Amino acid sequence: MRSAIPPRRSPLVPLTVLLSATCLVLSAAACSKQGAGAASPAASGTAAAAAASIQGDITFNDANLAKLDQSIKDALAGKDLSQLNEAMVVNVAVDYWNAGKVGFTKGTGELSVKGTFQAPANGRLDQQLSMLSALHSQNLTGLEVSAIDATAVRAPIDSYTSAGTPVLAIDSPLPPEDGAALYLGTPNYQAGQKAGEAMKAALGGKGQVVVLVGSLTASNAVQRIQGFEDALKGSDVKVIQKISDGMDQSKALSNAENAFQTNPDVNGIYGVFSYDGPAAGQAVQSSGKTGKIKIVSDDSDPQTLDFIKKGVIQASILQQPYQQGYTGAYLLAALKVLGEDATMNLVKPYLESDGTTLSSGVGVVTQANLTDYQSLLTKLGITG
Repeated sequence: MRSAIPPRRSPLVPLTVLLSATCLVLSAAACSKQGAGAASPAASGTAAAAAASIQGDITFNDANLAKLDQSIKDALAGKDLSQLNEAMVVNVAVDYWNAGKVGFTKGTGELSVKGTFQAPANGRLDQQLSMLSALHSQNLTGLEVSAIDATAVRAPIDSYTSAGTPVLAIDSPLPPEDGAALYLGTPNYQAGQKAGEAMKAALGGKGQVVVLVGSLTASNAVQRIQGFEDALKGSDVKVIQKISDGMDQSKALSNAENAFQTNPDVNGIYGVFSYDGPAAGQAVQSSGKTGKIKIVSDDSDPQTLDFIKKGVIQASILQQPYQQGYTGAYLLAALKVLGEDATMNLVKPYLESDGTTLSSGVGVVTQANLTDYQSLLTKLGITG
């Protein structure tokens, strides 16, 4: 999500130290300030009270990933990495993925290997497929990819694996038959559950919620929405509509506006894709409904964080795209140089119970821990 990269030091110790230091300074500092576009004092107070009942957490899975990174570094010591050529291809060109790019650039830089980052505009599948095809002709030695459509990428991924090029799924899992060696990313069902719990807290256990999402078929979205709905079971919070914007940010805004204009009983919005939260925030703030309509979003788009500061968004469920890029770069090097079996032996202690997911963790940011989260971004070299 940001651009600057910290000064280069020894490869892995700085990241571990920074993360540990961040955990030690966690506090409950409120960040809301009155100003242009800010919520009214009454609305901010209401939103802050709701957010206070939502448990924040920004530890992610950083400690385990730092241990894994060090294990890979030790295993690669003395190996010839000069011919490695890695690529990170994500699903859409949005602020969310800037953090992934920063992590990937840092990881490939520490390894002293070539790295290419690409993102299709507006989440266009045809562009992603074209990128994958073009990169295949550039003698890649490893690919990490957030697939827009798991079925559509099966053929190009097969061409990579058939040529002996390791493929790592990030952000959105791929079916085992697609050939990816591993999934590094958020356990999406768990992220959805955390969003559901946050929404229940924000609404006091009763309300009508609309879900805004970029795709109703992408595996990460399906899993998140399922987790969200399961967390609401037994409560009086109900999902009454799920609306896809087809990865069109302008449509996401109109979807948000229409959601509560056509149904005045809607008092909650869950924004699944990184831009859906800001779209919901803009719609709610513009209509003067800040604090009346509660918003739980996913990801840490700069606009999302600003709306949390103003009390427009009550909570956002966070991924760690930085780690997907950073640890991903190390995993691709290990898969190519050490081989899949040796690499998976290093990874195995850190896998989720499904045996294929390497979690980058799930975080929750509210007004109470926003300052601490922004400090973490700064220390990782991620800026707005």
